[in-house]
This record gives sequence, C-alpha cells and structure tokens, in this order.
Amino acid sequence: MGIKKSLLKSWAKPNALTAVLKPLSGVYRGAFAARKQAFKRGIFSSYRAPIPVIVVGNLTVGGTGKTPLVIYLVEQLKELGFAPGVISRGYSGSAQSYPLEVHQETDVAECGDEPALIVKRTGAPMAVGPDRQESIELLLSRHSIDIIVSDDGLQHLALERDIEVCLVDDTIAHQNEELLPAGPYREPLSRLLTVDFIVRHGGHVGNAENQYTMALSPSDPKPLLASNTEPFPVGEKIEAVAGIGQPKRFFDTCRALGLQINEHSFADHHHFIASDLEFDGASVLMTEKDAVKCTAFAASNHWYLPVDAVLNDGLTESIIEKIREQNNGHIIHGNIHEN
Repeated sequence: MGIKKSLLKSWAKPNALTAVLKPLSGVYRGAFAARKQAFKRGIFSSYRAPIPVIVVGNLTVGGTGKTPLVIYLVEQLKELGFAPGVISRGYSGSAQSYPLEVHQETDVAECGDEPALIVKRTGAPMAVGPDRQESIELLLSRHSIDIIVSDDGLQHLALERDIEVCLVDDTIAHQNEELLPAGPYREPLSRLLTVDFIVRHGGHVGNAENQYTMALSPSDPKPLLASNTEPFPVGEKIEAVAGIGQPKRFFDTCRALGLQINEHSFADHHHFIASDLEFDGASVLMTEKDAVKCTAFAASNHWYLPVDAVLNDGLTESIIEKIREQNNGHIIHGNIHEN
C-alpha cells in the first residue's frame, strides 16, 4: 500500500500510523495557534474588504460538498437582489499570474475545476489566487459587486470576514479526530463553537438556531456535448468516473438512481485526458466537477450528473440579518448602506 493510501486509511480510522504522526500534529497545532495569535495581536496584518465577506469552509481535508453549497449561496443572494462576487484559492489551477478572473471560456487548467464549475453554474464574477485581498480588489475594480463569497478560507486568517459558514460532512463517520497529519482535521472540533453558522451535510440539527441541514439532490444526466440530443441510456451498463474527494458518494448516488455502473475512481482534482474515458465505446457518466475538465475531448457517449444543494429554509436570510446586526441595522448593498 502506498504512503498516500496508508495515510488516508489512518485518517478514516486511527491505526499505528496515527500514533506515529501524532507528535507532528502537536507541532501543527502549536504553529497554527501561534499564527492565530500573531494576527490577533497585529503582528501579521489582515485585510478588511469594503463590502461584507462570507467565508464558506470546513474543518477537514477532502470533499464535503462545499462547491454545491457555495453555488447555492450565490444563487440565493442573487435572488435576494444582491450582486455577489466569488473568490477562491483556485486549487489545482496553474495560471501564469494571479489574481485571475474566471470566465466561462477560461482554461480549467488555469483556474481549477471548482471555480470553473461555480462560474458555469452561477455566472457570478469570480477571481482566484493565493492572495484573497488581490482577488477581491480585482473584482471590485471591474464589477459592481456588493458582497463576497469566499470558497474555502476558514483558516485563511489574512482575510477578515463578516460571516463564517462551516460545512460538516455527516455522511462520513469521522473516527479519527486528530489534527494534520495524524488526522484529517485542519482545526479542532471546538472551532465549531466560534463559527456563525454550521451546515451539516446529511446530518440532523434538532433545534439548534445556527445549524442547517444540507442534502445533494441529483438531476437527470446531461450530455457533455450540447449538440447531443439522444436520451441517456438508462438500461445500459454505465462506466461511472469520479475524480473528487469522496467518489463513493457519487457511485452511491448513481446506484440510488437505479443505474448499473462500473466504478472508476481518480484522485481529487485529477486532470483528465481522453484515454481516461475510453471503455470500448461504453457510455460514461461523471460528476459535473469532472465534466468541466473534459469538454475539450467530449464524445457523444459522455454524460455528467448535476447535483444541487438542498437546505432547510433560512440560511441566506439569517446571514444577511447577522450582517445587518453587525452594521447597526445597515448592510452594504450596491456599495450603499441601506436600512
């Protein structure tokens, strides 16, 4: 078993490797705490944007369903009359320079798969890059935005935020609660006590005021080629392809839809090539995040499965209300403070 597979196995369930790495987790914990204090005391500077910032993040490494949640929030904000802009680190992208504004035609290899999907689904102005301040300032200089949604960045202390939304994946049993590298956690679970809102993917919240439930709801498969008008081959054996953090979730969804599939897992953010999708002419079904990387060599037998985040009511409205409370009953909307 390779080192990466051994590590992922130990993250799912503590084993001997967990014990070996635990001292390094202590070093990580101390370094992160020291850095946090440095920002708190002003030793390191942080950036305060002129418009509200909503950070959507998680405590663990790996896929939790964050991209669908970001898309949901952006669409909800637009429906409420806001003009949101989105920023992201652009993980897996390799642009020549940053910040990079992401458009529908931007090469996925430059911006990363998740930003490409967010722009495709929402049409919102978006910029990626390691410096969140530069990304925000780029969007402000080019667009009339009045609120920022940060895709990830809960641990990015250089960016001040008005609202923190933490996504918790309850579809996975987290038996290992150690910090990196002995476990999958970037911050201890106690961090949940300080965020503004918790969204539990696949979980239950009871009467908790600041917690919401989320599920991923699939739509009908769609062809990668817009010119393809043929119906999806429901009765055939399908080659299911997933290069995401939790491929099992995708495969389980396919089976729940009654599809007969062969599973093909790739690493998260895998850069697909045409040969990855060659299965002797069989139909291929992939995630929407993977589909944005495969359009250049899409064939008529290539399909993707769109999913939407479905939340219990009230999260977006609660976010806006909390921002109003922080601004004495006002909120920056259209770059103007409104009652």
